[in-house]
Amino acid sequence: MTHAPRNPLAGTVYETRTLRGVRCVRLSVLTDETTSPERQREADDRVAAELNIDFGTGDALREAVDLDVSASTFGPFDRPELGGWLARPDEYDALVWWRFDRAIRSMAHMHELAKWARDHRKMLVFAEGIGGGKLVFDFRNPMDPMAEFQMMMLAFAAQVESQSIKDRVTGAMAAIRRMPLRWRGGGRPPYGYMPAPTPAEFGGIGWTLVPDPDAVKVIERVVRELLEGVTVSAIAVGLNADSTPSPRDHWAVKQGRNKGGRTGGVKGLVKDAFLWSPSVLTRMLRNQTLLGWKMHKGKPVRDDQGNPIMATTEPIMTREEFDRIGAVLDERSINTGDRTDTDALLLRVIHCDACGARMYLNKQEGKQRPTYKCNPYARGSKCAKSANIRGDWADNYVEAEFLRLVGSVQTTHVVVIPGYDPEPELLETLAEFAEHQEQKGRQRSRHAAAEWQRRADALDARIGDLENRERREEQRIVTPTGRTIADEWAAADTAGRRALLVEAGARLEVKRGTRGGWRTLDLRRVHFTVTGELDPAAEAAAATVADVTAEQIGTDVPPRPRAALYGLLSPSRCAPSPSPSVS
Repeated sequence: MTHAPRNPLAGTVYETRTLRGVRCVRLSVLTDETTSPERQREADDRVAAELNIDFGTGDALREAVDLDVSASTFGPFDRPELGGWLARPDEYDALVWWRFDRAIRSMAHMHELAKWARDHRKMLVFAEGIGGGKLVFDFRNPMDPMAEFQMMMLAFAAQVESQSIKDRVTGAMAAIRRMPLRWRGGGRPPYGYMPAPTPAEFGGIGWTLVPDPDAVKVIERVVRELLEGVTVSAIAVGLNADSTPSPRDHWAVKQGRNKGGRTGGVKGLVKDAFLWSPSVLTRMLRNQTLLGWKMHKGKPVRDDQGNPIMATTEPIMTREEFDRIGAVLDERSINTGDRTDTDALLLRVIHCDACGARMYLNKQEGKQRPTYKCNPYARGSKCAKSANIRGDWADNYVEAEFLRLVGSVQTTHVVVIPGYDPEPELLETLAEFAEHQEQKGRQRSRHAAAEWQRRADALDARIGDLENRERREEQRIVTPTGRTIADEWAAADTAGRRALLVEAGARLEVKRGTRGGWRTLDLRRVHFTVTGELDPAAEAAAATVADVTAEQIGTDVPPRPRAALYGLLSPSRCAPSPSPSVS
């Protein structure tokens, strides 16, 4: 029997046929200045020419480029580009990297990659190995265990090097955190700031943070709208409508990179852009980096006296401004704010007299008019005399009564000069101190115990300092606008009118109706009040009306019945329904 001649070099790197290769490029941190991807490609091309490996050209180019991807965090199979090629092993024969650390940085990842190469009989090539020469691991011969053994030894060295680098970087970052005004450089700065060389008067070494004009404009807009009463959700909608980059995208745009990227949640989900949301806005406004403080793992970095270490000489906000915004957010978190998805004028204004619960507009089917109803069953409770009332009757009555009581009141523009209250920071520092105290006695070494005590003393000193600070009241400068509440009412839509009612403390209580009460509104069923800051003005207006009424009685001019007031404003809305409805 005659056998075909066998190539003694088959399965080795010296095989003469051209191998199909994939050029692999990886970079942990992408910056504008880096030339690493080009250097990696040059090295890959050089070793590929030596080993007769072809990467293809044009649309057929075989290349896996993973930029801004950490090898310590993402294994070969988890990287966007390389992972896709590893899932298609039939399309190539070899994978080529510049250096070992471009492919893997842990023994676990090495084991996965080596097992995959052995199972699929692939060649793994590194252009520059130990001593500068190339490294070739040929797994095409399943009977040769040396390639896997050598790779394991090098992977161990790579993992030790990776941990050593991580320890050095961690120690350097910890030291820089303790340095006033020093920014570590690299990575994304806190939103609102950007890196700049440290001025000579502050040492002139390294980087510091300065306000980012573009981000500061956005923050000023957000704060202005928030203080004007716009909800956080509405602010987010406006920012997205104007295509304003969110904090995550802002720095990418500054660096000339594309917006969006991988999310931290669903594995493999990539977004074209990250949008503003109420949670993003709230997190930004509550972040103490706005005060210029250095933060680490959500807590201020403090000096030996417990004072927060500053990252900049130009904080975006003062403590008074920061606390004022926090107070507004706290108030909004309790009072969920106005809704724009309903045309119910009296939402949060109309209540059932029997149980005191809110009534909600219930739109009827067909030609039936909408009604405000007390619905105790939806709340899982009971109401002895739950009420309902025709919606247009209640709206017209409240409109007339509200304008009668306070329509002539002059509106004002209020400018608030923030005060200062040390209590918010005092409570935060106390909470930080209490959390630190929970670790007492757990330190096994003298150095750890000394470091624990140093931080405890620093927090204690800061608490003492805050306890001795005086509270300053805010100042309110009130300027008349020349307009009345009636003017504002006429110019507002339903949501705006509802906001006027809620802000004035308007409340309508409705009793259960009686038989025959479907033709017109029985005024004995309703009780309307205005409380809060407008209450004195309402009383003054009521006194004026009483005086005018007394003068009319004295001159035999009959006073206008109160029941007709709500028909004067929009009589077409008060016409009785042709068909009776329960009210």
